[in-house]
Amino acid sequence: MNNLPRRFIILGIALSAAFLHLIGIGRHTRGLVQELYSSYFSDVVLPFVAYFLCGTLPFLPKWWQKAAVTFGMASAAEFLQGFGIYALGKTFDPLDFAAYAAGTLIAVSVERLLFAKYLKFWDDVGPA
Repeated sequence: MNNLPRRFIILGIALSAAFLHLIGIGRHTRGLVQELYSSYFSDVVLPFVAYFLCGTLPFLPKWWQKAAVTFGMASAAEFLQGFGIYALGKTFDPLDFAAYAAGTLIAVSVERLLFAKYLKFWDDVGPA
């Protein structure tokens, strides 16, 4: 099976997230929007990207496996922060768990409800 189209989509997702971080939308906002952006944008977007990157690993063929690894790794980093070990951040925030869950669930929804339904080359079996 030719997985090149899937790989390009995953690369596009990752590059789009990197671009959004580079332009720093939060620098162009004020008040509550800026605060929410600076506190939770990465906590939603990075699990979203990580979920799709997990789809390139041959030992994670199912959506629920990718979701578990994505949420688990982000949560592990947050737990380490709670113990003063800086892992992908410096500040423990229990609301980050909700943001990680949101990013993961959005990624699962995009894959299962959009990609798998409308892209014939997208399947739930095998790495990209």
